[in-house]
Amino acid sequence: MTTAEIPADDYPSRWAALTVLLLANFMNLIDVTIVNVALPSIQQDTGATATQLEWVAAAYVLAFAVGLLPFGRFGDIFGRRRLFLWGLSGFTLGSALCGIAPDIGTLIAARALQGIAGAMMVPQVLAILHVIFRADEKARVFGMVGTITSLGAVAGPVLGGAIIAVDFWGLDWRPIFLINLPLGGIALVAALRLLPVLPRQEDATPDWLGMALFGVAITLIVLPLIEGRTFDWPWWTFAAMIAAIPVGALFLWWEHLRSRSGASALMPASLLSNGAYLSNVALVTLFFSGVPGMFLMLAIFFQSGFGLTPLESGLATVPFPVGVMIASTVMGRLLGHWHDRRIFIGAATLTVGMTLMHLTVLATGDTLGAIRFALPLFVCGLGMGTAIPALFETTLSTVAGTDAGAGSGAMQAFQQAGAVLGIAIVSQLFFPTLGPNETAVATASRETFVEAAALGFWWPILAFAGLALFTGLRFSLRRMRG
Repeated sequence: MTTAEIPADDYPSRWAALTVLLLANFMNLIDVTIVNVALPSIQQDTGATATQLEWVAAAYVLAFAVGLLPFGRFGDIFGRRRLFLWGLSGFTLGSALCGIAPDIGTLIAARALQGIAGAMMVPQVLAILHVIFRADEKARVFGMVGTITSLGAVAGPVLGGAIIAVDFWGLDWRPIFLINLPLGGIALVAALRLLPVLPRQEDATPDWLGMALFGVAITLIVLPLIEGRTFDWPWWTFAAMIAAIPVGALFLWWEHLRSRSGASALMPASLLSNGAYLSNVALVTLFFSGVPGMFLMLAIFFQSGFGLTPLESGLATVPFPVGVMIASTVMGRLLGHWHDRRIFIGAATLTVGMTLMHLTVLATGDTLGAIRFALPLFVCGLGMGTAIPALFETTLSTVAGTDAGAGSGAMQAFQQAGAVLGIAIVSQLFFPTLGPNETAVATASRETFVEAAALGFWWPILAFAGLALFTGLRFSLRRMRG
C-alpha cells in the first residue's frame, strides 16, 4: 500500500531531519577531496604505483557518477528513506574497509564501494528535502545545502591535513576514513528516528536496460576524462567520448519507448520533455566545471610550487567557505524567489573572483603571500553561495514530487560529470605548462608554477562569464515576456 504523502506542515521534525541529511551529504562531499592530501602517505605505506594511486580517487568518482541516476530512480520506486538508509550504511561500511585496508587493491575496491553507496544515498537527500519542506521554506533549505556543498569542496584538504599532522594512534592516513564510523553511526541512528516514510511509485518496475545504457554512457565520458592526462590522451580516450554519443542517443530512445508503452523509465518522459529542467541541468554541468579544477590546481600551486604543508594549503582557502556561508545565509533570506537574478549575480561574482585569482597569481613573485588570495577566494565564495542554492532550487522546482529522485539523481550525475570535465580541462592547461612528466613537475621553478596556474584560471573565468551572459539574457527575455 502506498504511504500517504506527508504535508510539510504535518511533519514538525523536518528541520531535525535536515540536519541528518546535511551531515550525510557532508560526509560524502569531503570524502571526495580529503583523500587527495593523503595520497603521498598512502603511496609510502602501501607501495602503490602512480596508476594505482590515481585509482584511489578515480574508483570513487566513477562509481558515484554512474550510480546517481539509477539509485535516484530506485528511491522513487522502492522508497527514498530506505535507499538513504542503505546508502548511509554502505558508505559507513566502505569507510571502515578503507581504514583497515591491508593493501592498495583492497583500498581501491573499498573506495568503489564508498562511491556506489554514496550514489545510493546522495540523490535521496535533495529528493526528500524537495518533498517535506514548504515552498516558502525551500530557499532557506537549499541555501544550507549550497553552503554544505561548497564547504565540503574545501573542508576535505583542511581536515585531512590536520588529521595526518596529528597522526592519531600512529595510524597515519587511515583515520581520514575511520572518522566516518562515528559520524555515520550517529547519522544512521538519527535517520531511523527522524526521516519520514514518503510516497513511492509502487506500480513502477526498474528499468534495467536503461540503467545499463546510462552507466555505459557515463563511463564512456567520465573514464577518459579521469585517465586521459595520465596516459597523455591516447586514441581510445577520444574514441570512448565519441562512442558516448550513440550510446546516449540509444538511452534516450529507449526511455521514450518505455514511456510511450506505459512502462516506468529510468529517466521519465516528464523530465526528458521538460525544457526548463534540461536547460538548468546543462547550467549545473557548466557551473560545477569551474570550481573543482581550481582547488586541485591551488593545492599543487601552494604545496609543490611554494612549499606550504597540506594543512597550510587548506587553511589558505578558508575565505572561500566563509564567503559561501555569508552569501547562502543572506540570499536565502532576502532573495528567496529571485532565482534567475541570483544565478546571474553568482556567476558574475565568480567571474570577478576568478579574474582576481588570475591577477593575484600573476603578481606572485619568489615568495607566496597566502593572505593575498584571501579577497579573491572570498569573492568566489560569495558567488558560489549566491548561485548554488538558487540553481538547485530552480532545477528541482520543475520536477514533480513523484519524480524527485530521478530529477535529483540526474542533476547530480551531470554535476559530477561537470566537475570531472572541469578538472580535465584545467589539468590540460596547468600540467603541460609545468613539464612533460612528474620529474619535470617536481623540479619546475616558481615562475613556471605561476605561468601554469595563470593559464589554468582561464577556464573558470570563461565558464562563469558564459554562465553570467546566458543567465542574464534569459532573465531579460523572461522579464520582457512577463
